Amino acid sequence: MNKHIFPAACLMALFMVMGCSKKSPNDDRNSTVPARVVKGALIETVKVVPIPETMEVVGAVRARTSAVVSARIPGVIIILKVREGERVRKGQMLAQLDAQENQATAAVAVAGIDEATRGLDEAMSRKRLADTTFERYQKLFNEQAVTRQEFDIKQTEKEVASQGVHRAESRLKQAREGSRAASAIAAYTRITAPFSGIITSKQADLGATVFPAQPLMTIEDEGSYQLELSVPESLALSVRPGTAVQVTLDALNTTFRARISEIVPAADSASRTFIAKIALGQKGLTSGMFGRGAISLGTSANGMLVPRNAIVERGALTSVWIIEKDAFARMRLVRVGKAVGGKVEILSGLSDGERIVVGGVEKVSEGSRVE
Repeated sequence: MNKHIFPAACLMALFMVMGCSKKSPNDDRNSTVPARVVKGALIETVKVVPIPETMEVVGAVRARTSAVVSARIPGVIIILKVREGERVRKGQMLAQLDAQENQATAAVAVAGIDEATRGLDEAMSRKRLADTTFERYQKLFNEQAVTRQEFDIKQTEKEVASQGVHRAESRLKQAREGSRAASAIAAYTRITAPFSGIITSKQADLGATVFPAQPLMTIEDEGSYQLELSVPESLALSVRPGTAVQVTLDALNTTFRARISEIVPAADSASRTFIAKIALGQKGLTSGMFGRGAISLGTSANGMLVPRNAIVERGALTSVWIIEKDAFARMRLVRVGKAVGGKVEILSGLSDGERIVVGGVEKVSEGSRVE
């Protein structure tokens, strides 16, 4: 009999201990340990408001002015003074080519000018002699001291000498033009910057053999950038120069309002999009940066918007701090949607009229009391 009474008594005692150890949900608040008090946090009441419907398109930042510097003559790069990321001035020498054939051609052209100059001097000397002889024979012919045939011969020699001078002048002009062309081609060995900017890429190295039209490097003007958005052709009738767009540059962590400055009047048959350009003036821009643009569709739908500062991101979880009626803070997981200005749309997780922390979220912790 005693063997059965002892186990039963033990079980009853165990159940009594477990029952006493249970806590109600409000035990933390009713405990003697006071809750942490947070002061200075900003609280805002969530409301359902009309949200304009937009279409988000993506694009890339490009320099408005860029140039691919290419070789104009064949040669070997013997001097290369720049590298990627270096800033250059207009007219600054970037590289030097070794093109002995072109330099030899320029030297031959200069020698041709000297030869043509001496030929002109010789022709003018002949003309002076022919003019003097013709004047003498003309006097003798008037005095009937020479025959008509002798006079005609000297007159012809004068005309031939005059034509020789004209031919010599033409040859000298031709030699000068040829020399100028040869000098210009020889100057192509010196590659200079077409404008001031930054070297964004370099396709050739020192000692490389290059050919005409072969790209050597790319220069971009840092003073003017633009965002090129790929807009679906379905918006071709609604998107025009001057259309307002909300631009987001993730790399610079900035969002701002802008207007389309230019539209390329041709669509890409492969992607079914056309390019809309937006002028940018922000600091720290580089070519190739990713950008997004939200274009308004002219309609709206009801939804909730909260300031971007109210969103707390921890890994893959997105949440906000809600303030309950008793002023205690609780973290609530939410699902966010598109960005509208400086706010973010809340798709789920919040209800109309709830209060959330929108400023000083870094001060708030779970169960703290917000005043």
